[in-house]
Amino acid sequence: MRHYSTSIRAVAALAIALGLSACAGTPGDTVTRGATLDTPQRAAPLALDIQQVRINVPRTLKVSEKNVFYPGGDIVWRGEPIGDRYAQVGAMFEDAAARGTEGMDNGLPAVMDIEVERFHALTEKARVFTGGVHAMTFTVTLRDPSTGQALSAPRQIKADLRGYGGSQAMAAEQRGQTQKVRITDHLSHVIRTEMMNPGSYHSTGLGLMGALNTL
Repeated sequence: MRHYSTSIRAVAALAIALGLSACAGTPGDTVTRGATLDTPQRAAPLALDIQQVRINVPRTLKVSEKNVFYPGGDIVWRGEPIGDRYAQVGAMFEDAAARGTEGMDNGLPAVMDIEVERFHALTEKARVFTGGVHAMTFTVTLRDPSTGQALSAPRQIKADLRGYGGSQAMAAEQRGQTQKVRITDHLSHVIRTEMMNPGSYHSTGLGLMGALNTL
């Protein structure tokens, strides 16, 4: 059982701080309520009690099973047997979010909504020959557990990760570092970083492939 010792005033202050951290912009910027932020802003660390995590992988996202170096589509995933790719991606995010929010049970009560916008891992061909980028973009919104009201504007997070190819991929597999393991670990780290200090995670520049994944 989780205990709440935070006063109403403290909860309100945290909610305001969280909203400001998500909505902050440069002078003259106008932030629309509920708008997705493309450029996260750094804010002070927040104490959160994440009571629930809800993952949404919209069925409107396009799945590609083409075995080419750079297929189109929003979801490209070959790290598991062919099946419901939406469910597979959702399960990875559930695992990552559970680990990323572990121990966050003392502070502002919140429900975390995660909506996946892009999950573009490597095809078989790319993994064998060139490697590339696991391009992942998702949006996080924190909500009041009682009312469902948003405590902050949605925050878009780009969590790209370098994808191994050739002998490097084979060596990683032998160490147990499969695509699924690496991606889930990475997402867990990104989620935890963003929850502890909003706007503090920045995806590492990944060259040409990283640039292509923004198209």
